Amino acid sequence: MDNRRKTPAKVGRRLFLGGTAAGLVAAPSIVSAQNDWPNKQIRVVIPYPPGGPSDVTTRIVLERAGASLGQSILFDNKAGASGAIGAEHVIKSAPADGYTFLTTTTAMVCITEHLQPLPYDTSKDLVAVARTATSWMGMGINPQVPANNLQEFIAYAKANPGKVNFGSAGLATITQLYGEIFNIEAGVKMVHVPYKGSAPATNDLLSGQIQVQFDPTTLPHIAAGRLKCFAVLGEKRWPGKPDIPTLKEQGLGKIGGDAWYGILAARGTPQAAIDRMSAAIGEAVKDPALNEKLVASGNYSSFQDTKTFQATIGRERVSFGEIIRKADIKV
Repeated sequence: MDNRRKTPAKVGRRLFLGGTAAGLVAAPSIVSAQNDWPNKQIRVVIPYPPGGPSDVTTRIVLERAGASLGQSILFDNKAGASGAIGAEHVIKSAPADGYTFLTTTTAMVCITEHLQPLPYDTSKDLVAVARTATSWMGMGINPQVPANNLQEFIAYAKANPGKVNFGSAGLATITQLYGEIFNIEAGVKMVHVPYKGSAPATNDLLSGQIQVQFDPTTLPHIAAGRLKCFAVLGEKRWPGKPDIPTLKEQGLGKIGGDAWYGILAARGTPQAAIDRMSAAIGEAVKDPALNEKLVASGNYSSFQDTKTFQATIGRERVSFGEIIRKADIKV
């Protein structure tokens, strides 16, 4: 009986030790796989249509980052629902193995959730990798507006409440929020006129149907002298008209945030992959040729590493939420 009792114990012990040994052998291979990242093609889901600013900016930066990592990048456009379709795919359908990343915009992670239900939680299901670039936005003003600088424009708007209209690319877009932010900070009451896209709004701005627009589409017309501009939105001045100060230089633009682009990953993605991708993006945006491409597209490099970008998202998510509630914006 003793032998019968001991035999299973010995076998069990041998199996246990064998399993432990196998685990010890397997563990280095797992670590090695993480250290070898990336060892295959990387996919970046762009949740907006091809050719748009999010798409163009992502391709400029990530192609260079992929080259430094020694792997090609597959750009996968999954547009729709203000970025939610692509984001949901990355969160729910793609493996969080370090080989799928997601392009984001300010609106996608800081604005949309305040206005409509989403099939995911941006703060819990996605993590920051790196911020890549920021768009300049011109405060385009119709030439017939009797003002020659920002303070004169504010005085004119205060003297004519409800008579100054600003156009946007649509309800709840960041281009509307910039107008609402200006109303709050400058103490004016401009009236919002939503359009189906930026281009129609710019056409009406040029013809005098509206008086103001906060949008990148105004920049070529500002450069050509067809529109007045007393401020640009961004962290630094626009090279197309370097004599025009930023809104922040003039004491405004302190709430909300900039129109930036960045890269996210699904929660659970290996930290080693996130860190290496972030570092590769940081190196990519140091390239002068890359920066020339960004500037030509109306953007500038504004790299933030993982920790800094995550903090920016959290801060601006709260700020934009407060603006939306204060301006009573609904869709």
